[in-house]
Amino acid sequence: MSAKKVYISRIIVPDAIEKLSQNFEIEVWEDPAPAPKEVIMEKVREFDGMMIESNYLMDAEVFANADRLQVVGTRAIGVDNIDVTAATENGVAVGNTPGILHESCADFTFGLMLSLARQVTRSNRKVIAGEWKIFDQTPYLGLDVYGKTLGLIGLGLIGTAVAKRASGFDMDILYYSRNRKPEEEAKYGLQWTPRLNDLLSTSDYVSVHVPLGPETQNLIGAEELSLMKKEAYLINTSRGGTVDSDALRTALVNGDIAGAALDVTAPEPIDSKDPLVHMENVLITPHIASASAATLRRMGLMAADNIIAHLNGKPMPACLNPEVLK
Repeated sequence: MSAKKVYISRIIVPDAIEKLSQNFEIEVWEDPAPAPKEVIMEKVREFDGMMIESNYLMDAEVFANADRLQVVGTRAIGVDNIDVTAATENGVAVGNTPGILHESCADFTFGLMLSLARQVTRSNRKVIAGEWKIFDQTPYLGLDVYGKTLGLIGLGLIGTAVAKRASGFDMDILYYSRNRKPEEEAKYGLQWTPRLNDLLSTSDYVSVHVPLGPETQNLIGAEELSLMKKEAYLINTSRGGTVDSDALRTALVNGDIAGAALDVTAPEPIDSKDPLVHMENVLITPHIASASAATLRRMGLMAADNIIAHLNGKPMPACLNPEVLK
């Protein structure tokens, strides 16, 4: 066995942990909550590799102390929790797990859309609370999904997979993206909208699928929400920071939009006392869009493979800063 050491932040993918243990000496953080920053600062000085979840903050201060650390493998696509520039400056390779979770996330996105529009979750809560006393559909009249207009903000793998599903519902599908994608347009009948405002004002459902960064922080704010139809719904399965939470609360209270489904929030987890949690036209799930058993396992194994490859001097399956490898 190699004398190299790998720190694992969660007992979440046993197969990945076993694979790493066959190659290196490992240590696993057993608490479901993330390790405190002072612990992370210690680990980057003691370990050659780290396998982390998306709630582990790896900032410039952490990487500045990474005397021994060579590689970080995150079990995620998004890396808004990792300062990749600082990692590069300190010679640490960063691997993520692209090309795996998009189908699971698309399934979940469509599930949120259907549940919100047809009041599945709200009506179920009424049954659980013992409030279903007579047959009366009128309190639960929702909006159809079939034949409506879907606006996709971002058309990467997840957005494209959502479009594929929406085409089966005969939806009119608009998309806003920096780059036009003629092949996807032809395949799924998409319409490119170069102005975000046009997409917002014409869509019955707006679904966010962009990574979080300086350009997308609070991408959907008060102005954007004011452009949406009053009967329209917002769905966010990207990152909580892409939607301005304060603006969303105000829009929902004022009836500017019909409702929202959020798999991600800012902060995360959301405070149980936050008004959004208790609004009947809001559906919030605990960041589980990618959480199918098969997808979780594949992501874990790919994160492990990134670490194993780098520490053994081989090409990583997915590296965000390949200049480090040179």
